[in-house]
Amino acid sequence: MPTRATTVNPDLLKWARNSLGLSIIEVAQRIHKSPAVVEDWESGQSHPTFNQLELLADSVYRRPVAVFFFPAPPEEPSVAHDFRTLPGTEIDKLDRDTRLALRDARAYQVSLSELSRGLNQAGDRLLTSSLQVDIRTNVSVLARLVREKLGFTVTQQSSWRSSTQAFKNWRIALEQVGIYVFKRSIEQREISGFCLNNPVFPIIIINNSTPHTRQIFTLFHELAHLLFGVSSITTDLGLANRLSGDAHTIEKKCNKFAAEFLVPTESFPWSLVDVEDVEGTARRLAQRYSVSREVILRKLLDQGHVSNELYLEKATEWAREAEEARTRRGPGGNYYATQATYLGESFLNLGFSQYRSGIVSKAELADHFGMRAKTVGGLEDYILSRGQPR
Repeated sequence: MPTRATTVNPDLLKWARNSLGLSIIEVAQRIHKSPAVVEDWESGQSHPTFNQLELLADSVYRRPVAVFFFPAPPEEPSVAHDFRTLPGTEIDKLDRDTRLALRDARAYQVSLSELSRGLNQAGDRLLTSSLQVDIRTNVSVLARLVREKLGFTVTQQSSWRSSTQAFKNWRIALEQVGIYVFKRSIEQREISGFCLNNPVFPIIIINNSTPHTRQIFTLFHELAHLLFGVSSITTDLGLANRLSGDAHTIEKKCNKFAAEFLVPTESFPWSLVDVEDVEGTARRLAQRYSVSREVILRKLLDQGHVSNELYLEKATEWAREAEEARTRRGPGGNYYATQATYLGESFLNLGFSQYRSGIVSKAELADHFGMRAKTVGGLEDYILSRGQPR
């Protein structure tokens, strides 16, 4: 007969559920129980068995079982705290998987601090502290300064053979100036990515389920938020219109920064623009700059060559096409290749250097990487045999 978890704190059960934005009904469905049972657990009227608690902890809340025996919920930033500029209606839209991604991102920041002894390896080259940026900053000037810091010219950018290579090059360049970039597959498709601001370890998370061209725009959109000193999450195309005040201004500036950085106005080939053939123009110039068609269309929008209505119509249409293509490809791939891509070259090198020096154990390294200890060796072998992650 299963034992009862008689000492479990019901407040911890409610806290764990609320932290992921789940309703009682959603939790009940995930563990195949009635909502009344979950309600009784959270009120203390009854208690889950230990096996049921393990199911809740591992499969639903992704928390250690021990947490549910704490006297009170542990302190951790709320989603509303991380994304202060988002109205509550936007935060309420974030699903469980997105909130788990946010929790993992916070864990990456802790790991970076522990593995680096609290010091960003970029030192005084840390981009977010080497540039003085506020809401009055001219976006074009900022884009030029950042490009100079990263050391890539438009000519070099145009020579890259694919959007995959372009993303890899931009990622490496950002990590060299202290901006750590992680990836993961986020189930909530309208989420392109997000960033968490931090004076020492600012990080960007990219949704790997989106096309590489879209990932590149998201990368620099989120970078702009970090430069403005705010954490952010990129949702759908109409987000800026649902914000107000400084949040609205910054969101629009971040969009303009990404477009201006990737496709500088001063070198843009306006002679090749055919406003009667917007799709053809966007396709040709997107290939030239290794960006998405949406970036080119946004450039045309910013310069008054297309209307906001046409921009939203085409950008939405292209996003739908990309999602359909992704669905046709289906799941698959090598586990170690995926993990290498998600964690990134800089974080992997940092972790393995500490492991090989005997500073952290295999179990500790696995905890930093968010994987099982038995898979650490396989990941190391993959990196040594195949080279760097994308």
